[in-house]
Amino acid sequence: MLPDSIAILGGGLTGLSAAFHLSRRFPAARITVINKETRFGGWVRSDRATFTVPRQSGHIEGAEVLLEAGPRTLRPNARSVLELIHLLKLSSLLLTVPKSSAAAKSRFLHIPGSEGIHRIPSSPIDILTSFRASNAHLGRMLLSSVLGEPFRRRNRSPGAEDESIDEFFSRRFGSGFARVFGSALVHGIYAADSRKLSLRSTFPSLWDAEERGRGSVVAGFLRAANSSKSSDDNLSYDLGELEEKMKDVSVYSFKDGIGTLVNALVKYLREQPNVHMYGGVRIMGLRLNSRNKRFEVTTSSQETLFPTYVVSALPLYQLRAVLSPAIPLPHLTANTYSSVTVVNLVFPSPPPSSPTLHPDGFGYLVPRPADGYSAAKGLGILGCVFDSSSTAAQDISHGGQGITKMTVMLGGPYTSPTASAACSLAPPSSQVDIPALLSELSYQLNRSLPSPLLVKVHSNAQCIPQYSVGHLQRMEELKGVLASEPWNGRMEVIGAGVGGVSVGDCVEAGRNVGRRWS
Repeated sequence: MLPDSIAILGGGLTGLSAAFHLSRRFPAARITVINKETRFGGWVRSDRATFTVPRQSGHIEGAEVLLEAGPRTLRPNARSVLELIHLLKLSSLLLTVPKSSAAAKSRFLHIPGSEGIHRIPSSPIDILTSFRASNAHLGRMLLSSVLGEPFRRRNRSPGAEDESIDEFFSRRFGSGFARVFGSALVHGIYAADSRKLSLRSTFPSLWDAEERGRGSVVAGFLRAANSSKSSDDNLSYDLGELEEKMKDVSVYSFKDGIGTLVNALVKYLREQPNVHMYGGVRIMGLRLNSRNKRFEVTTSSQETLFPTYVVSALPLYQLRAVLSPAIPLPHLTANTYSSVTVVNLVFPSPPPSSPTLHPDGFGYLVPRPADGYSAAKGLGILGCVFDSSSTAAQDISHGGQGITKMTVMLGGPYTSPTASAACSLAPPSSQVDIPALLSELSYQLNRSLPSPLLVKVHSNAQCIPQYSVGHLQRMEELKGVLASEPWNGRMEVIGAGVGGVSVGDCVEAGRNVGRRWS
């Protein structure tokens, strides 16, 4: 039976994507999106700020920058996002970073306890030519770990169905590689401790490569994988000319930031006669009426909705809080959530005759300290993005000297993870010690930083779910329960807490919802 009414709980990117695709798939159904914030889009927040720039000549110049509190660039491999861009006619607003640019090819690490940052070799030739450079130790570690991996014995535990990321990298590439490269990678994506995250839920391609390679990850990647995707599956995405346009693109954004995608989705949905957008409305309860089999969704606006189908795009612990005890669901509080403080910094660019504030490149990450997080000194910097290298076209400086923009990420495993069940720990403080931050950044960059022209601090509390080992199996159990009585497949639970934290993962989850409802 086709749904006549659908309630979507949560108005982040997952919920908006679900509303977009469901409104096209079921044009006769009444679709209601309920979001606790008046602003839709979840952790995506793109804001413009204007300020003045004093010059040595005494002149005062105006400047305008785009500041991102959440995701700032996207990779072109997420076809579901490209499809939205095409369908919403946003192609003309794209800003692309070519694969040949320094922002694409140059990424750095700051090793705790050492001064400065070191470029990560990005190709086999790069590794070989790095031995005389300051990053020679990284090149040697990469070379010995990767070349030696195929000769390690097959060492996955018999019957193992999952393991932590750190366990996997230590087992196949060595503990040094796992701490330096593995933990830094996890800091950049999940703001988490790699010793606690599930490999199969975060990097399934590594697990699969080891299986294809009969115990060797390198051999698995070298061996052509039998692709499960058919050409028909690829054609199912309506991409227009975007696929061709993105062939040589490393990452991309929009002139007005990732918020462009959210704003376009909200505008589209508000224009649809069968879609109703409730912003600033909290969900107070969710139950299933045993007599008429309809859902009952109570809200803070004193309104009760009676949808025939429900999509929950809420964080799993929030769904647990509103769900009736009469219809419990498993594993909603199994994972913790990480909190991240994002600091946007804008500096006056130095004169052309002086060194730049950072090398040309995407930015740098900081691996886990050798003595662990609890013994670490400083503010707990996870990494820093050199925004001016990749998205300078988003900013406007009415003068010749220009500005330099960076974004710093703090917190994650350096602070206690928030327990999903209680959610009682304080979020990261927005009162960051800026002088201490500048001092630590200067040490890490090995360059003296001037006083910033603009500082913006964002506290993103409980923003990234931490998939602990066994997450994949737990989510399969959850799906199995939802497919059986009393749910009978009429409620789907999707979003970052279930299957992937990237923008592409969230948009794809929304795209696939409700495919079995007809």
